[in-house]
Amino acid sequence: MTTRTPNHQLRDLVAETGLTYEALATTVRAVAAECGIPLRTNKSAVEHWIAGATPRGDTGRYLAVALSRRLGRLLTPADLGLPAGSEANDDTIGLSLGAEPLDALLPMWRYELDRRHFLTTSAYSVAAAALPLSHVQEIAARTNAARTGHTVGMAEVAAVRDMISAFSEMDERHGGQHGRSALVTYLRDDVAPLCRGRFRTDETRRQMLSAAGRGVHLLGWKSYDAGQQGLAQRYYLQSYALAAESGITGHDGFVMRTMAMQGLKLHRPEHCLSLAETGLNRAKGRVDAQTEALFRVVHAHTLAKAGKRRAALAQAEQASVLLTAAPGDDVPFWALAWGPPAASVYSRTAKVHETLGDHRSAAEQYALAAASRPAGTYARIVALDLVAGAEMHLKRGGIEQACSTWHRAMDHMDGVRSVRTRKAVTRMRSDLARFQARGLRCTAELDERARDFLAGT
Repeated sequence: MTTRTPNHQLRDLVAETGLTYEALATTVRAVAAECGIPLRTNKSAVEHWIAGATPRGDTGRYLAVALSRRLGRLLTPADLGLPAGSEANDDTIGLSLGAEPLDALLPMWRYELDRRHFLTTSAYSVAAAALPLSHVQEIAARTNAARTGHTVGMAEVAAVRDMISAFSEMDERHGGQHGRSALVTYLRDDVAPLCRGRFRTDETRRQMLSAAGRGVHLLGWKSYDAGQQGLAQRYYLQSYALAAESGITGHDGFVMRTMAMQGLKLHRPEHCLSLAETGLNRAKGRVDAQTEALFRVVHAHTLAKAGKRRAALAQAEQASVLLTAAPGDDVPFWALAWGPPAASVYSRTAKVHETLGDHRSAAEQYALAAASRPAGTYARIVALDLVAGAEMHLKRGGIEQACSTWHRAMDHMDGVRSVRTRKAVTRMRSDLARFQARGLRCTAELDERARDFLAGT
């Protein structure tokens, strides 16, 4: 019989959390569920691990995340006294900020193209979410010495921006699962060598790093749309690193804004208010009015989530004022990640009102957001704004208006490959279920359409 050696590292960490074994098991199951993995971990399993047993499959990774969240610092399976695994299953990849973002991105892209599942099933890290807050100082500029022998000018920067814009438009039209491998390949094979080339001017170098950061940000968004939150967070962190290294005013703060939005969506409020506030402070008074409005409205949302009602409404109002302050100003390339700034401000203002329980105002703002985007170009996000508006109508008791708005949302979903749109339709069917017994025709027709949609996607 094999004698197990008790895992004292794990025992001490669990003791430090103050969690009972049952509570820890519940947390591990919750982390795995976020990654789409059902587990049956229980108190006995935790006891076995501390006695020296090794968790099966990816359970050790989920255990590390659960303990990291509780203790507020990043832990790996090795820190728990568990087998570290191979380089190709390194749970820390992408979860740090270094002087060379491409050193983290290149292996991530290799693993994505090789279909390595450990990245796509990685969990959101609360500890990593705090990294930009301790990294607001610009990363030391890397040397301009030639590594590829190619001299990069603004023509190359313009080409990268055009290509990223094309990928972004494809993403909005057809969903995050469309064209993802092509984007990874383009960033790895074309953009990364340009970032390591010789630049005609330092300004050209800054603009190229910023353009690359926007491309990596789009990869994060695609991962987010696919429900791969841990991978999305890693890409956002490396997008932040590129933006900070570029030194382009406001760009690093914009990625912090995105990270705050992700945390809010995942109901992980830790650091969100600080991320949004720090991002705003990095840009306030230094960018155009429409871009500043984007920062302020996300700050407003984090304030609302923190229960600061008056401050939230004041920030949302300031964002609205800024939209009309200088409508002719040029909006920087990186700030156009979700299309027209006005639509993004309306959509996020709706979330402020929704958080504060004002469903009428939220519905009005979601409708404004949907109407402010070219529907053909932004099919997915228009659909999701309309879905959110329908949910607000339903909360106010307007079932017929909700059904009408849901039908409009589904009109925009054809040809969109998105986990979020599927989840929205599934959630809609659940919301409609309690009305089916009433015999309402509008709910029956909508449910039938929803069944057909889910069967065909």
